Amino acid sequence: MRSQTTVKILGEFLGTAVLVATVVGSGIMGTTLSSDLGVALLINTISTVLALGVLIFLFLPISGAQFNPAVTMIMALRKDLSPQLASAYFFAQIFGGISGAALGNIMFGEAALQISQNARDSFGLLVGEVVATAGLIFIIVLTVMRGQAEKLSILVPAWIGAAYFFTSSTSFANPAVTIARMFTDSFSGISPSSVLPFVVAQLLGALVGWVIATYFITLNTQKETHNV
Repeated sequence: MRSQTTVKILGEFLGTAVLVATVVGSGIMGTTLSSDLGVALLINTISTVLALGVLIFLFLPISGAQFNPAVTMIMALRKDLSPQLASAYFFAQIFGGISGAALGNIMFGEAALQISQNARDSFGLLVGEVVATAGLIFIIVLTVMRGQAEKLSILVPAWIGAAYFFTSSTSFANPAVTIARMFTDSFSGISPSSVLPFVVAQLLGALVGWVIATYFITLNTQKETHNV
């Protein structure tokens, strides 16, 4: 049992590290290849979406492929995770994310850990994070409750990819990724002063997404019961 728990925690650490390394590295690559921010964002999006799909497919049977404290929080509230394992996941995701940011920086010849100067502090950006995270949690909870978790490797990247472009914040939707991106002064970075508001918006969005998903499942269950 202990070894299984260790593997799960390592899975969350490694998955989050690779995810953040992808976000940071592709962001640097994008701005290296083009001065057009639209092109850089497209490169960043495609790389992140593809890597996320692979990571979820690989780690779903191992750790649940959460890579996100907001997802872990909701799974714990749903009692799908014990408080002890959820706490371990939180630490693994955060430190995995920071490790991934360092790796992304190093791969492109930058200092391992930097402090971002990229302020993201408008109200609209915070609304974007609420929307992006609410949608993510809605998709995950609804899919899991339908017994279709194997489809998350397609659905989650599809949502994140779309939200990169239709939300003002470019869809961080992940407290661990947000904290990690504070340590890269590159295209994908976020200044320390912007991190806490983003995380609060993400956690609020997660709760909103959970409530809406639960409401729809409850309505559907009541309808099926009535029809029977």
